[in-house]
Amino acid sequence: MSVLISILITFLVVILVLYLIGRLPLDGRTKQIANIVVIIIGVIALLRYLAVF
Repeated sequence: MSVLISILITFLVVILVLYLIGRLPLDGRTKQIANIVVIIIGVIALLRYLAVF
């Protein structure tokens, strides 16, 4: 149950950060790079919770 809660919290944090990046007054290319970085970090965190790493 703890792993499921951790996965849910990680997913919600990634969605929140992506939303906040979208609200920043940045160049389109910069937003795209920031979104990719956040998604990669989120996927790595989820894989860590699933004991892949």
